[in-house]
Amino acid sequence: MRYLAVLLLAPLLLILCWGYWAYPKSLPRTSGRRIFDFTALLLAVIAAVQCAVHGFDTVELPAVDGFGRASGAIWQQVLPALYGYGAFAAVLVLAMLLRHALWGRRRRS
Repeated sequence: MRYLAVLLLAPLLLILCWGYWAYPKSLPRTSGRRIFDFTALLLAVIAAVQCAVHGFDTVELPAVDGFGRASGAIWQQVLPALYGYGAFAAVLVLAMLLRHALWGRRRRS
């Protein structure tokens, strides 16, 4: 159950991976850039899984009473999904900024 949030996010994360890999087309496609892109995507996936597991472990479930659990147990899957998506997006944004700084077009003064 602890990886359910990542499993449910997987299609969206794959689309974001493809978008990061394919665009922008104006940057040069060198082997150095491809290695950088692959490393950034690998780090983003690792960060997403680690943050999702951390979110699953830190969420507090409501107490069980005479009528069963009170509402709110859904947060055991929502919080890891939010943590995983946030970590994935943060790593990709940082990688995009660094990629643009390294391989972006040089401006002429």
